[in-house]
Amino acid sequence: MEHIVHPFSELFEQLGLDATNQGIEHFLHNHQLPPDVELVEAPFWSPAQAGFLKEGLQEDSDWAEIIDQLNASLR
Repeated sequence: MEHIVHPFSELFEQLGLDATNQGIEHFLHNHQLPPDVELVEAPFWSPAQAGFLKEGLQEDSDWAEIIDQLNASLR
């Protein structure tokens, strides 16, 4: 099976966020999480966004790697 690697911008599109470089930088700068808050529990996600992230991680989908990168970028 082929492993698909999604770029950061595609994850932002999937989440309904501004996927431009400037939009991504702005989001990451303004949404930092403390170490004790799980990514999917962040207060700024809508229920649909949190569900997509949680499902992607639980199912170890082809989104899991880029979701992990998002998590690291928000710390």
